[in-house]
Amino acid sequence: MTDALKRLSDEGVAIWLDDLSRKRITSGNLAELIDQQHVVGVTTNPSIFQKAISSGDGYEQQLADLATRKVTVEEAVRMITTADVRDAADILRPVFDATQGQDGRVSIEVDPRLAHHTEATIAEAKQLAWLVDRPNTLIKIPATKAGLPAITETIGRGISVNVTLIFSLERYREVMAAYIAGLEKAKAAGLDLSKIHSVASFFVSRVDAEIDKRLDALGTPEAKEARGKAALANARLAYEAYEEVFGGESWAALDRAQANKQRPLWASTGVKDPAYKDTLYVVDLVAPNTVNTMPEATLDATADHGRITGDTVRGTYDQARAELEAVARLGISYDDVVQLLEDEGVEKFEASWNDLLKSTEAELKRLAPSEG
Repeated sequence: MTDALKRLSDEGVAIWLDDLSRKRITSGNLAELIDQQHVVGVTTNPSIFQKAISSGDGYEQQLADLATRKVTVEEAVRMITTADVRDAADILRPVFDATQGQDGRVSIEVDPRLAHHTEATIAEAKQLAWLVDRPNTLIKIPATKAGLPAITETIGRGISVNVTLIFSLERYREVMAAYIAGLEKAKAAGLDLSKIHSVASFFVSRVDAEIDKRLDALGTPEAKEARGKAALANARLAYEAYEEVFGGESWAALDRAQANKQRPLWASTGVKDPAYKDTLYVVDLVAPNTVNTMPEATLDATADHGRITGDTVRGTYDQARAELEAVARLGISYDDVVQLLEDEGVEKFEASWNDLLKSTEAELKRLAPSEG
C-alpha cells in the first residue's frame, strides 16, 4: 500500500499528518504511520485539538489532576495540548535527527484569538516553545497583517515557525519576506541559522470551495468549465514565487550562512467536493522541497490509489495564470476571495478554540473533587 507514498517522498514531498490525539500517540498508531506510511511530520490546529479532547479518549486522568489543582481553563488546555505535542515530537525525534531537522516536526498554534495582535502572538510563541521544550517543534503563526512582524521576531529569536492560513500570492510573498527578515535578525544576533526552520502553509481546497460556489451561482458554460482549477493554479503560482525568492540573489548571502529555505506546505488538502478525485490536492501538487499535510483519509486514499507521475507543478505556471485570469474575467474577484478566506480561517479556528475552552471547562467542573 505504500508504493504511492514512497514515490511521493522520493519526488521531494514530505508527508505530514494533519491530525493528532492522545489515542493516536498511546495506541502506537502514530509510530505505525511513521514506520509504514512514510509520515515524517504532524500538524495540529485548534479544530483538531477541539475534536480530540472533546472525544475524551485518554484525557480523563490529566483533566482530573488539573481539576484537583484548580487551574484555569486556559492553563488546562495549554497543559493538555502541549503534552500531546511533546509526546508526538518524541516519537518523531528519530526522523528529525535523520533529516538534520528538516522533518520530524510537530506544529502547535498560538491562541487564534491573538491573530490580530502582534506582541501577544510573539509572547505566546515564546511561551509555547518553552512549554513544549523540544527542538522539533514548529510554532504556528497565522499570516495576518499582524502576524507578519510576529513571524520576523519569532524567527529572529531562533524559534522555528509554521506560518499558517496563507491564501493569497501577495500575502505569501510578504510571508517569505518576513521569514528572511527574521533570519537577518537571527544572523545579527549570532544565532546558528542552520538550526532555524520554517514552512509556509498555503491553503488549497478552501480556494476551490469558495470560487466554485461563485462559479455555480453564475451557472454559465464558461463558469462550469472553470470549476476545480483555481486552487491548484493558486498553489502552483505560489511555488513559482518560492523558486523566485529562494533562488534569487537576495537569498545567496543567507544561503552561504547555512540558512534553510522556507518550504511551501500544502494545507487543506482533503477535497471538499465529492465530484473531485480524493487525491487531487496531492498528486497534482508534486514538487521538490515541499510538504503536504494530509488528513488520514487523504493519506489512505493516496496510499491506496494515488498515481504519482513526477513533478506536476513546474512547467505549469503559464497555464495556472490563464486559469486564474479566466475566473477573473467572469467577474470573480481574487482579492475578495482570498481576504474572505483569511477572515473565515481565523474565525473558524477561534470558534474551535472557544468550543475547546467550553468543553474543557465542563470536564474540569465534572471532575473537580467535592469540597470537604
